[in-house]
Amino acid sequence: MSAAAFLYAQDASTVNLSGTVKSAVNDELIPGVSVEIPRLKKSTETDENGRFEFRGLPNGTYTVITHIEGFADKAQSVKISGGAATLDFELDLKSLSAEVTITASGEGESVYEVFSSVNSIGTTSITEKASTSIGEILESQPGVSKRSFGSAGTGRPTIRGFEGDRVLVLQDGVRTGSLGAQSGDHGEPVAPFNLERLEVIKGPATLLYGSNAIGGVVNAVTEDENDAHPGFRGYLTGTGGTVNRQAGIAGGIEYGVKKTLFNLNLNSSRDGDYQTPLGRIPNSGSRAKGGSGGLGYFSEKGFIRGGINLDRRRYGIPYAPLFESGELLSIANGGADCDVVDCQFDFSVLQNTFENQLPSIPDEQIDIKMRKNNYRFIAGFRDLKRGVTEGTFTVDFTDYRHQEIETEDLTDTIATTFDNDVFSYRGTFRQAKYKKLSGQFGFEGYRRSYETVGAESLIDGRVRQNNFSVFGLQEVSFDRVALQFGARVETNRFRPTNNALLERSFTGFSGAVGARFTVWKGGSLITSFSSSYRPPSLEELYNMGPHIGTVTFEIGDQDLQRERSNGFELSFRQNSERIRFNGSIFYNDINNFIYAAPQDFDGNGIVDIDDGLPIAAFIQSDARFYGADARLDVDINDHFGIFVSGDVVNAKLKNSETPLVRITPARLRIGTDIRLNSLSIRPEAVFVGEKGAGDIFPLETTTEGYG
Repeated sequence: MSAAAFLYAQDASTVNLSGTVKSAVNDELIPGVSVEIPRLKKSTETDENGRFEFRGLPNGTYTVITHIEGFADKAQSVKISGGAATLDFELDLKSLSAEVTITASGEGESVYEVFSSVNSIGTTSITEKASTSIGEILESQPGVSKRSFGSAGTGRPTIRGFEGDRVLVLQDGVRTGSLGAQSGDHGEPVAPFNLERLEVIKGPATLLYGSNAIGGVVNAVTEDENDAHPGFRGYLTGTGGTVNRQAGIAGGIEYGVKKTLFNLNLNSSRDGDYQTPLGRIPNSGSRAKGGSGGLGYFSEKGFIRGGINLDRRRYGIPYAPLFESGELLSIANGGADCDVVDCQFDFSVLQNTFENQLPSIPDEQIDIKMRKNNYRFIAGFRDLKRGVTEGTFTVDFTDYRHQEIETEDLTDTIATTFDNDVFSYRGTFRQAKYKKLSGQFGFEGYRRSYETVGAESLIDGRVRQNNFSVFGLQEVSFDRVALQFGARVETNRFRPTNNALLERSFTGFSGAVGARFTVWKGGSLITSFSSSYRPPSLEELYNMGPHIGTVTFEIGDQDLQRERSNGFELSFRQNSERIRFNGSIFYNDINNFIYAAPQDFDGNGIVDIDDGLPIAAFIQSDARFYGADARLDVDINDHFGIFVSGDVVNAKLKNSETPLVRITPARLRIGTDIRLNSLSIRPEAVFVGEKGAGDIFPLETTTEGYG
């Protein structure tokens, strides 16, 4: 369950806050609604009569948000000063909830009040998408698209044109430890149907989460528990789909005794091959299963909990053998044998191969078999009166491995094994409010050990990475204006065990300032500027070899320098009874932008080939990204609403005006929300712009618009 609260003033006296929660549709009181004050780490649920109560609250002004699936989250402010206070809620069925985010600032807040641009979708919306991939679930959100290699297991979010190592995927605020950022054929081991929410920060989020968040953050939230609750509660979710014979089931229980809480979650899903008007896409299916469990103890002044999360999955990489076989190579200069003359990777052959037909099913197929074991321990203190009022410590270890499996004549052969072990730790502290100033500070780090072995071994030998950072984020609040500012200093060290590879160290500073102006009730204008640092990734420094996931022979550069991104964003948000709007325009100027560029070493005008793939080297150049994204929801009445969303991004190299690779085309989504009691019907239409020859990277293929 989720909720948010803000405390602007307090003294030594305490007050009780109570109230009721009822449905605006039929005026019935609603039991089991979560009502929470995250800054005080206090939460409760309405009883069978729809009533709730908080006891012993400090004097002050609070924004309280309720949450229950099937109803819109609702935020209300209340000022309490002595005696007792009451606060009553009426919940509506809405097309878009007034959602909550904990990712933007580290505590529960409304997405309409945070300084960052945030999308947050809850359990109901996740279930509606009926997908096993977080990329597919989020691609309907403005500013978010999907990167995929064509199978259900490989979808990963792209945010405002940024992907890979520039988009950080977290689970409950800690990095997943996977290799999803590395390649288009590497998925994220996150089970969507066990999630409470999926939250997306669009734009730089380096202050709280580090240099990997220079493009944005996706946080998969599975738990918001701050207190134990008595007895059992749980959930059960089932999904199905016809386009790929999808089936999935997930369930979980929580059991609380006094101050102790136990939880257990299980999930299993399968996706068959995609069916298209042209036929079946071979080897595009996936299988996944997993589970998690934990035990926690919650007292008035502190808590401690630990848990384990296991994930197993296998998914196919459609037509990967087509690239490895050399069928897409054509002879350059009229030659007849690629072994003795120049060959080129012919994208017209690729375009023609898949136009109005599907290639024959390959005799060989390539799968990814993935295993992730995660262990986490969290402890914290809260409700202290002076100095540092609360703190949270997290220690996390992920043992991740995936294997690329080649299958021929029903026989599996392990071609390449990827090992990635990550030990993470994080401490965050919230300071006592001093007049109009509030904020938090902390430290974070991780140690990574990475190795590839086999036919597609991209780095010879194991590489160890050590990361450490300190950060602070402060806010000054006035009646109609709030200011936020923060900074982060981060260091990264790369230590290859192969003496032929160079050791590299990077230290950098990131900072940001922002302002939020309340222009009228429910309406706010937010502006922000950020300067973010990002070191080269391990793969960009040291990769050397064929990489089917990127359809290139990759050449890293051990002399790469750090990136520096300077970004500006202007947002307007409106949250009223009938109208909700959230829109932004943004501009990012990036010095030393790292990208993979095709290579022509012999200067004959043809991209060189190695191991049947075009050679691409990681190089640097200045780049700029700009665009806009927005969503508007209008409730015509209690039973009918409309929504419109759209996004556009333009990304080019500054010196040559060359478009960058895999940039999302402009998109527009229009739909209606028809509500009859608990039934909701949401037809929608999607329109996607074309990507012509002047809009794409030189080696990309054009795509037509559709809708």
